[in-house]
Amino acid sequence: MKVILREDISNVGDMGMIVNVARGYARNYLIPKKFAVEANPKNMKLLQHETRIIAEKVKKLKVSAEDFAKKIVATAVNISAKAGEEGKLFGSVTNKDIADALEAMGFSIDKRKILLDAPIKRTGEHIVKVRIHPEVQADLKVDVVPE
Repeated sequence: MKVILREDISNVGDMGMIVNVARGYARNYLIPKKFAVEANPKNMKLLQHETRIIAEKVKKLKVSAEDFAKKIVATAVNISAKAGEEGKLFGSVTNKDIADALEAMGFSIDKRKILLDAPIKRTGEHIVKVRIHPEVQADLKVDVVPE
């Protein structure tokens, strides 16, 4: 049975795809849980309309993410932490610390969007990647200074 997926379903397909699945799987699981609709001419027309609307929303989100990325690149975050004489921190600066510092500056960003390979353990300037959108990343300058 051909169905149009309304959500991403693992091992079946992505949202908006027309897939062929077993009749029982479609009738007993996908359609009742609103994960899919039957692929008839009426629903195909609706899919085309929804696809256009979603494409416009995605385009607007990407543009706003690029604007936000420009603001992030233009700023530098200063974080003070206790450190030894050689610049080694008595702890570390994590993505949560960076997110809190950004929030204090007026930027609201989830800590999971800040990509750190490992916590920062030394004073000085560090460049950290921030994933704002799946297609947009920005480099944030983090300056760790001793207290």
